[in-house]
Amino acid sequence: MADLIRFTARSFRMGRPVPFGAAIVHSKSGELLYRARNAVMRENDPSAHAELRTVRLACKKIGSPSLAGYTLYTTCEPCPMCMANALWARVDRVVFGATIADANRHCNQIQIPANEVSKRSDMPCVVDGEVMRDECYALFTHPAMLEVFKSWSMRRTTRARA
Repeated sequence: MADLIRFTARSFRMGRPVPFGAAIVHSKSGELLYRARNAVMRENDPSAHAELRTVRLACKKIGSPSLAGYTLYTTCEPCPMCMANALWARVDRVVFGATIADANRHCNQIQIPANEVSKRSDMPCVVDGEVMRDECYALFTHPAMLEVFKSWSMRRTTRARA
């Protein structure tokens, strides 16, 4: 998780900082398969969440739609879309840092916990949460990220009035 936090934090030195990062790691060996950051704004794609991008690219890399034998690490608890995608990809385990409630302090979230999505599925997946939560939440409160969140809020307000 510490490596993922550092990888995600590097976005603060780029033009479009994001607090959301994800990595796919082999469950037994710990070998990194793929990692990515959120690219919703950069790609103008509401599905370009870090978890979805990581799963897509990892599956392409191994040439299979199944990530059985792998663990998904993410700096923030997966939203229902991302958690469902992890289940469909058959990951063994999802490990997250900050919570959906943490993220909701700064940006809109669908407030259904990842473990609830997992429980309602017939696809087994262990969900472990709040690993290095403080360090992951610090990605949300970084000054560069707080500026970005302000612009997101202004954009939502302006569109709502139009």
